[in-house]
Amino acid sequence: MTEPLKEISNEFLYLLEGIESTHSTTIERSTNAILLCRKTLHTLKNQVLHSNFASLEDEINFFKNTKQISIMPLIYYSEVRSFELQFPVANSIAQKKHINKKLAKLNRFFIYNIDFVQYIKQGHSHFDHQYFTRKFSDSYHIISSKFYFQDPDFTTARDMLLGKVKAYQKFIEYLKSRFARISLNNSIGQSSKLNSSSNLHWTSSKAGLTELIYALHSTSSINNGDADIKEIAVALQNTFQFDLGDFYKTYAEIKTRKISRTKFLDTLSTGLTSFMEESEN
Repeated sequence: MTEPLKEISNEFLYLLEGIESTHSTTIERSTNAILLCRKTLHTLKNQVLHSNFASLEDEINFFKNTKQISIMPLIYYSEVRSFELQFPVANSIAQKKHINKKLAKLNRFFIYNIDFVQYIKQGHSHFDHQYFTRKFSDSYHIISSKFYFQDPDFTTARDMLLGKVKAYQKFIEYLKSRFARISLNNSIGQSSKLNSSSNLHWTSSKAGLTELIYALHSTSSINNGDADIKEIAVALQNTFQFDLGDFYKTYAEIKTRKISRTKFLDTLSTGLTSFMEESEN
């Protein structure tokens, strides 16, 4: 059963990558991702119920690893979608308060489940037969009112909890990025009048400017490395009168490039070299 499950998971990851790379809204992407996760989990469930695991190790591997490939994004995008639907539109103060409240709730979750979190973080496996086989599903740990019922033939004592731990870790990074974006937009708004007389406009891509920002930061080229990413981003956006939007997300997309992750910087190097050669003729 290993090969069919691998094919299902690989197809899922391919389709999910396509959804995440679209230019639709966060809510639209989240909704489509949730539907894909549910469909994939249904397919996995049918596969599991109509086949037998070759060994106890295979069953543990499925619930601890394979199922997590689709259950983690389901929980993550469910949280993102719910968060964005309830996100205040009034002002930045209310928005930051909303984010901090959510972060506090997530922190309580990790404190409450600290033993299990450490078990996973340290790579332990001595309780795996209890946590990730259906034989011990009677010791199911109730972790959320969102899941009123789970099929005992497709659920173990801790597989959903593991999905939540991984999803919430990712969701925390999303919330931090959201908070930083609000602060960035405020900084741009406050300083835009000071730079309104500039005739310089960024006419390349968002990805290009993002590459430049991270390159300056990674090489400690500004303030001997004491300037953080956000400060550099604000300065360049103000100078070139250009709104990068969520440049953290853009950077994450740059890192997933298959060919060149420094395409813009490579173009700069090639362009400068050509300019020098032409000026010598």
